[in-house]
Amino acid sequence: MPSHQARTDRMTMAGLNMIQQALSIYDHDLRLVQCNRRFRSMFDLPEALTLPGARFEDTIHHLCASGEYGPLDDLDTAVRERVEKALAFEPHYMERTRPNGRVVSVEGGPLPEGGWVTVYTDITDSRRQEQLLRARSEELSEQLLSRAEELAATNRQLQATNSALEEAKRELTGMEARIRLMTEMLPAHIAHLGPDRCYTYSNRRLSRIMPGRPAQIVGLHIADVLGRASYASVQPHLDAALEGRPSVFEFTDTESSRRIRTALTPAESGAYIMSMDVTEETQTRAALAQTKRRELAAQVTSGMAHDFSNLLTIILGLQSRLSRMALAPEAQELVTATSAAARRGGDLLDRIATMTGGRGHQPVATHWAAFLRDFTTLARPSLPDGISLLVEDSIGDQRLWLDPGMLQDSLLNLVLNARDALGPRGGEIRLEARCRTGTWLEITVADTGPGFTEKALEQAMQPFFTTKGAEGSGLGLSMVFDMTQRAGGQMRLANDAGARVTLQLPWREAPRPATPGLALLVEDSADLRRSVRDMLVALGYSVIEATSAEEARAIARDLPDLVLILSDLSLEGGSTGLDLLEALPPQAPPLCIMTSLRPDHPLHRAAAARVPVLQKPFDQAHLAALLAPGDDAA
Repeated sequence: MPSHQARTDRMTMAGLNMIQQALSIYDHDLRLVQCNRRFRSMFDLPEALTLPGARFEDTIHHLCASGEYGPLDDLDTAVRERVEKALAFEPHYMERTRPNGRVVSVEGGPLPEGGWVTVYTDITDSRRQEQLLRARSEELSEQLLSRAEELAATNRQLQATNSALEEAKRELTGMEARIRLMTEMLPAHIAHLGPDRCYTYSNRRLSRIMPGRPAQIVGLHIADVLGRASYASVQPHLDAALEGRPSVFEFTDTESSRRIRTALTPAESGAYIMSMDVTEETQTRAALAQTKRRELAAQVTSGMAHDFSNLLTIILGLQSRLSRMALAPEAQELVTATSAAARRGGDLLDRIATMTGGRGHQPVATHWAAFLRDFTTLARPSLPDGISLLVEDSIGDQRLWLDPGMLQDSLLNLVLNARDALGPRGGEIRLEARCRTGTWLEITVADTGPGFTEKALEQAMQPFFTTKGAEGSGLGLSMVFDMTQRAGGQMRLANDAGARVTLQLPWREAPRPATPGLALLVEDSADLRRSVRDMLVALGYSVIEATSAEEARAIARDLPDLVLILSDLSLEGGSTGLDLLEALPPQAPPLCIMTSLRPDHPLHRAAAARVPVLQKPFDQAHLAALLAPGDDAA
């Protein structure tokens, strides 16, 4: 059954075919969008030149070759001049006599989206009537002549008014073009929705904010553009906006897994919508929030852990003295069991310390294939003969920016949990790795065991929850969750023919080793700038300097030959190296950050989640290791 839009297009075309004037519409690429039947018959055009997509240049060439514009000295020059004039998109009105003696008026005007519409009117009969009236003017009465003069004066006034309107139209067109250019430059999708929830305007940023969406969406319903799942997240807020209530909210686009922040503003007719991709911001926010929780947990547990550790030390000392005494076998067994329990308590304290106050997230350039190969070598010997480990990797030979130690600990923990779940009956553990929409490194560890219980699905990521009874500490999955959060990622548990754990870490490709060339050094301290410049020069770089983010942005825009930007995290004027990163043009070279802030400082963590960071103080060897690393971590 034809769609509503298709029926509307057919009715519109039928109406255009009924008018007596010829009409054509070309887009900004000089491709035919639509024309009516009169356009083809007036100029006797082949059918191929009246189909959507036909080139304006081919139509002009046909008309020039058929003599529509009279004899021409140079056919190619005549075609080129008319095409260049058409590309200017200037509004115009003209009248010309065709080779067949007919007189036609041509009126064209630009369209807001680019391109133009032109109307051709056969005014031969009107011209003849004017000539006849002029020839008989001497026979007309004085009253008719006066009336004609009044009409002529009125026409001149109308012409002057039309000229003013045309000038205003040009100004409005220019203003609209400037506004459109500004909206295209913004890193956000900006659009207007009518009361029917169809787009009436949109810049061309939607496909960059939400990959997979169409580029041309004007006239389409928002549900068809976003898809059912994402539209369900937007619909309640859109309902409120159409009722006059603005809102700002965030949702996750299920198709791309990106986090989107959307603002809806009511309008007289419909609503304006602005959407931004805040995935990186959300990832950084999650990492900072997890760090805050860890710091609080460390404060709460540090004193208790210290006292408990002292008690365990005393217990182990006493048990050691007892074991050296001549005890009955039954008593010796109790001493051994007590010592084992105390040592297990010490291990538990170590794991708590790792979870609440362990080392921070330390990403480095990591060769993924080598990392996965080393992990497999480490994990397989811990599995009994009845359990197999199957690895499916679709990432391959990529250099990623991640913390290999943390990730290895997390994956080993998951594999060992899966081993325990399979038990003596054996089975299969499957590890899958892939890049999800350029946003996440997604790693899934699944087994063929009994799966998670309902309670485990709800509480397994909480510290001290265990389903292993006395054999489990309840810190395994919570540690994996903690390390994933610190990296700005997320973790999900599910059952799918067994237990299934999915880790999503921010997809960050590691910067390639920089080739010495022209480097931009951004540092507001003159003394430090001089010292770092000498290091860069010694490493083979030519150096240009800046003291602020604004100055650096201007230099990066005007110097396409830059191969490196090395910036301090805290810059002149209160801006930061991250502000500079956000403002760099797309073609800018890799940016590295240097800072004296502690690794646990929120700004340091936010920078480390996105770019390589060099801790001050550093020497030339440290700088060289950052800019031209040797073997990748694996």
